[in-house]
Amino acid sequence: MAATFLFLLLLLQVAAAQQGNISLGASLYPNNNSYWLSNSGQFAFGFYGQGNDLAVGIWFEKTNPKTVIWTANRDAVKQEPLPNDVQLTVRDSGVDRAQFNQQECLPYTNFKFFPACCRSGPPCLIQTFDIPTDTIVSGQRLLAGTKLISSISKTNHASGRFKVVMQRDGNLVQYPNIDQFTLSSDEYSYWNPGTFSAGNNVSLNLDQNGGLYLLNSTGLKIRSFPLKNGLSMYRSYRLTIDADGILRLYSYSLVKNNSWSIEWSPTDGKCAPIGLCGLNSYCVLVDQESSCVCLPGFVFIDEGQKYLGCKRNLSTIGCKGENETSYSIVDVNNINWESTPYSVLSLDKTACKEDCLMDCNCEAAIFTDQQCRKQKLPLRFGRTPQRAVVTTFVKKGTTDESSGVKWLSKERKNVDSVKFISSIATLTFSLVIMAITGVVIYRYRVWDYRKVTNSAGEGLIEGVTLRSYTYCELEKATKGFTNQVGKGAFGTVFKGVIGGREVAIKQLETVVDEGEREFRNEMNAIGRTHHKNLVKLLGYCHDGTNKLLVYEPTWEERVSTALNVAQGILYLHEECETQIIHCDIKPKNILMTEQKCAKLADFGLAKLLKADQSRTYTGFRGTRGYVAPEWHRNMSITVKADVYSFGIVLLEIICCQRGSTMDIPEDLLTLENWMYHCLEANELDKLVKDDDEIDTSKLREMVKLGLCCIQEEPSLRPLMTKVVLMLEGILEIPSPPNSFSSRHD
Repeated sequence: MAATFLFLLLLLQVAAAQQGNISLGASLYPNNNSYWLSNSGQFAFGFYGQGNDLAVGIWFEKTNPKTVIWTANRDAVKQEPLPNDVQLTVRDSGVDRAQFNQQECLPYTNFKFFPACCRSGPPCLIQTFDIPTDTIVSGQRLLAGTKLISSISKTNHASGRFKVVMQRDGNLVQYPNIDQFTLSSDEYSYWNPGTFSAGNNVSLNLDQNGGLYLLNSTGLKIRSFPLKNGLSMYRSYRLTIDADGILRLYSYSLVKNNSWSIEWSPTDGKCAPIGLCGLNSYCVLVDQESSCVCLPGFVFIDEGQKYLGCKRNLSTIGCKGENETSYSIVDVNNINWESTPYSVLSLDKTACKEDCLMDCNCEAAIFTDQQCRKQKLPLRFGRTPQRAVVTTFVKKGTTDESSGVKWLSKERKNVDSVKFISSIATLTFSLVIMAITGVVIYRYRVWDYRKVTNSAGEGLIEGVTLRSYTYCELEKATKGFTNQVGKGAFGTVFKGVIGGREVAIKQLETVVDEGEREFRNEMNAIGRTHHKNLVKLLGYCHDGTNKLLVYEPTWEERVSTALNVAQGILYLHEECETQIIHCDIKPKNILMTEQKCAKLADFGLAKLLKADQSRTYTGFRGTRGYVAPEWHRNMSITVKADVYSFGIVLLEIICCQRGSTMDIPEDLLTLENWMYHCLEANELDKLVKDDDEIDTSKLREMVKLGLCCIQEEPSLRPLMTKVVLMLEGILEIPSPPNSFSSRHD
């Protein structure tokens, strides 16, 4: 039995000297190219070909090729060809008739829906003029709150990538048609006439002579758009948002039957629309037509649909600790991007390029007006700027595929060679200094001890039981610093024995130059701390340039509990006499006792806050991959920086491996994105493969908490008080907001 479309909603309104009806029972069939033609002969309604399929719509009949101006159910077209026995029929099922209706002598088309109960002059219930797709024609209005959405292409009339919205604030605005950009998001609009204060119920009107204007609720024209050839009653007009995102008013002569000509458009730039090219690509003109180009080191996701964007042709390395991969920077000139930077610095062009190259978080940098905007991928909405001179520095892994990359790789190797030679020279110099210092300290160690204990005038805090060791004592305790057990960004940890007990001795190789008084104050403040989840500081050595800290033993066991760590951080933040920001929370600084109790260690980079302080400004501290975004942005630092680092550590504890070693899908790029994806997709088993003893509900709560802690905005992260209560099950853990795709997608 033949499938049948019940035609209930459509009526064709055309220029006609008389009224005509489509009789009940009239049908259209796709196999014989049948359609209903308006009395003027300019418009037709029926089936039309769309690729290998058929769609139902309205088109200009006399143009070549035929121009479709409205499509029924444009996004529900069948993907396979319709059978030949399909028919479109007018039935008496709540609809009286389909009718050609004369209103004015206008060559436009409109389908109407009439109620069956009214036989004489019934009011129109629904008309296609009120539900346009990508076009309005003469006599039609775009009402407040309605929009036109472009087609995918000239031959595919499904919803495309751009829209023009008649907003309720009176402004007519063009946007990319992407879900995350709401109608009120002016940040991503690419054209508007500036009528945002025109009031409610403003409409866009196209009259029979081609006049295009905005009309307010009182009937006053608040903005007119001039036509190239002036107004004419002998031309037919249509306003279309084309597949390339540009709004154009077209006309063609009713007398000469020639092709369409452009009467007006808000822009001549074919690369002007935002969103013309996808992520990590940008628009260029090729033979005066727009074309998408990938960033260096990237390839198209789909060569047949270049507007879908680009992906790296090599896997992303990112901040992965001991990473030996070499990188180079490639320049892309005069392309601007709409992506949000994670850091904005005042640097010259050369310094910006070098800064991005050396920053493992930086995947691209945009330089303009002496500002260096460091970015993570993806970059979006690349296009040529109207005025400013812009250079984009794109980082990519070095290969042997081009001489340019080889040259840059060689340059990087030269830098590494210089660093190696400098390190050897520094080590030699340090050994000489250590030998000289050892002799001096040995002769005067009693005097040194008295000097330290009596230095209250230099800023030491009284009542602390820290002992000041001489360098010679610690050298002897460690057997000449021969038993290295760990190394961090700012020092090396050695195993030693003092007074018959094993200790860990950390030698600070690099100390932020903030003065001798601050060093002593911070060591004494840390010495006051006493908590079961903090490694106890026993003493320190401060002989000239030699600065060492002595802790309880270092235990090489995997962290088994996040609660111990959180309690230790909470103690530093809220329970100490002097509030302390640790600044370097990472797995290597979490030690385990024989009783499996986690202790937070390494206060070499800790920062003290005064009683009247809640934030501070200081130089960069911490380990890349664990530091909060505010460290890269020259922002003030609060205890929320430690919360971020704890969140990263918590996520790594969950997976029992470092984020840098995880097999993260290429399209998700980062640990945060992957965790959020697994949470939303209910695929948490991917995080803990081959572990059948995991409590799934507890795992989900831990992931949620970790993602809450690593929010990019510090104010969105919980305080450690709440973190501890959440881990103890006293407070409910909220669902984290998804800020990670805007940061990396």
